[in-house]
Amino acid sequence: MKLVRMKLFRMIVISAALLGLWQLIILISGVPYYILPTPFAVLLSLRDNYEILIDHAAITFFEIIMGMIIGSIFGCVSALILISFKSARQWLLPIFIISQAIPVFALAPLLVVWLGYGLSSKIAMASLIIYFPVTASFYDGLQQTRKGWLDLAFVMRAKKNTIIQYIQIPAALPALSSGLRVAAAVAPIGAIVGEWVGSSQGLGFLMLHANARMQIDLMFAALLLLAIFAVCFYFIIDKSLRYATAWHHIH
Repeated sequence: MKLVRMKLFRMIVISAALLGLWQLIILISGVPYYILPTPFAVLLSLRDNYEILIDHAAITFFEIIMGMIIGSIFGCVSALILISFKSARQWLLPIFIISQAIPVFALAPLLVVWLGYGLSSKIAMASLIIYFPVTASFYDGLQQTRKGWLDLAFVMRAKKNTIIQYIQIPAALPALSSGLRVAAAVAPIGAIVGEWVGSSQGLGFLMLHANARMQIDLMFAALLLLAIFAVCFYFIIDKSLRYATAWHHIH
């Protein structure tokens, strides 16, 4: 309980410091309101446009959650295929690496053309961004299983599937946890970029329309909600993963 209070206190202090710095920059630079609104103006916009923001935020939140689930599942399955089949690894790993040279953002217009302006293209975009860190971290963790454990399993004539299930996967969970934390931080990017390219709802859509109408305070209010989503999402996943891999933190 004391640790939670300390973290909450730290977050409040950091938030207050950032807001104070924001206000100080406005006072010193004299930047016009229509370029950089004050923190108070953003809070007023958040209050005045509460219902609109919540409606669009719910769509973006759903896209992030679904993208996280789908991207994580495909990432874990891909890592298991790469570690289980040497022939698949020789063919798929180079393709997997080359595919990452293509900017994911460049695929957003194609996804909109293929999957339409609905939720599907945004979920696919979020899944693609999440897919790489999950696959890379889980595959790396599976590869780095202690050699002594594998030798012992080999001496005891354990089957390959048994080794993967009971030795390699548990040993790779800390590495997978790191990948999932990264995925949680970048998941909102995929959903927002997808909404920017083509959508009729979501925080990205709302920000584009606010920008066109020079409603900069509304844009910042949407960004504030998105930042809250990202932080909460990260800490929930981090707490869950720490609980799931509690044995790894015992020294």
